[in-house]
Amino acid sequence: MTVTEEINRRRTFAIIAHPDAGKTTLTEKLLLFGGAIQTAGAVKSNKIKKSTTSDFMEIEKQRGISVSTSVMAFDYKNYKVNILDTPGHEDFAEDTYRTFSAVDSVIMVIDCVKGVEPQTRKLLEVCRMRNTPVIVFINKMDREGQNPFDLLDEIEKELKIKVCPLSWPIGIGKSFKGVYNLYEKTLNLFQGDSKTKVEETLEITDLNSGELEKRIGVDFSEQLRADVELLSGVYDKLDKENI
Repeated sequence: MTVTEEINRRRTFAIIAHPDAGKTTLTEKLLLFGGAIQTAGAVKSNKIKKSTTSDFMEIEKQRGISVSTSVMAFDYKNYKVNILDTPGHEDFAEDTYRTFSAVDSVIMVIDCVKGVEPQTRKLLEVCRMRNTPVIVFINKMDREGQNPFDLLDEIEKELKIKVCPLSWPIGIGKSFKGVYNLYEKTLNLFQGDSKTKVEETLEITDLNSGELEKRIGVDFSEQLRADVELLSGVYDKLDKENI
C-alpha cells in the first residue's frame, strides 16, 4: 500500500462533550465494538474493576475526568479509524481546541437529561470556526431524560445547527427498550437492567410489520410509527453529498 493510499483510508474523529456527558464511556464502547479491546472499562464504577483505556493517567483515574487527549485506533472494513478522546473540563479545553486541527469530524456527546450545556456551546463554536462536520450522539437514554423531540429542538435552537436523526429511541429511562436505526432500517434491542448491551439486531424495513409488535409490544410499536412519521415530515433526509 502506498503512502497516499494509507492516508486516504484513515478517518479521524474527536469525541467532544461537556464534562460527565459520557464521552470517555462512548470512546470505550467504540473501541470494544471495533475490536481494539476485549472488555469495556468504566470511568466510575464499583462493579467494573477495569479503568477506561483512554484515561490512563493516575489523575484521570482518581478524578474520573479526561485531562489530556488520548488517541486510539482500530481497523473497520477498509478504513483505519482514529478516535481522539478529548478533555471535557474547561480547565483543559485548550488541548481539545488544538485537537480539532487534526480531525475529519467530531462526535458531540449530549446527555439526554441535561441537554445542551455551557461547554457544549463553546465546543460547537470552535467547530463552526474550523468548519468541522459534527455528529451529535445523544447519551444516557436509559435514564429519565427529556422528550426526544424537545431535545432535538433544543439542540437546533441552542447550537444553531440543523439536525437529521439517523436513529430513534424506543422508550426512555426504565422503559427504554432499544433503538430503531432510521438509516439502515434495523431494530436494536437491549437486554438486562443496565440497558447497555444489544440483545439482538433485526432488519425491519416496514414498520407496519407484525414483527414489530412481537418484539416491543403494541404501545411501543404505535408510538414508534407515529414518531417516525412525524420525523419524516419535520426533518430533511440525510444527503451525504451536501453535508
